[in-house]
Amino acid sequence: MERRYIAVIVGGGVASDASCAQARSLGHLLVDAGFRVASGGRTGVMEAVSRGARLSEAWREGDVIGILPGLDRGEANPWVDVVIPTGMGQARNVILVAMADVVIAVGGGAGTLSEIAQAWRHGKPIIALMTDEGWASELAGKALDDRRDDIIHGAGDAGQAVALAKALLGLDRPG
Repeated sequence: MERRYIAVIVGGGVASDASCAQARSLGHLLVDAGFRVASGGRTGVMEAVSRGARLSEAWREGDVIGILPGLDRGEANPWVDVVIPTGMGQARNVILVAMADVVIAVGGGAGTLSEIAQAWRHGKPIIALMTDEGWASELAGKALDDRRDDIIHGAGDAGQAVALAKALLGLDRPG
């Protein structure tokens, strides 16, 4: 069975301890559920989600993917298995979103907002993990415009986000 990809989009700046803890839990639970986890692959919340994913008992080589804005593989955090340097700067956000089956936003600033908009335009299901900061919490439960019939789904914690991802992909149905 093909394994599904979840893009975790986050702010690249300094994040709260609460957001990092949620991201670690999210990465761990996503790999536990059989997903591959892709992010911007760098520091902060991206590193937290990568670390959580790698520490899952279900982790396999290739489960943690970093789509880097630059060309230097060394910019990836140490928890990333597959480093993809793009040399595309913020344009790499389109690649991250396009490869995903579901996009989960955690906190985030302007870069995350642009990724949410790209996911919306690409028709990707979007889950906002509601923390105490950023665009994810701000947009949970809302539609960006009228081009889609759905909303940005809100999740109160990492477990809810993973359950929602599975439901959106139809993976929560028996047999």
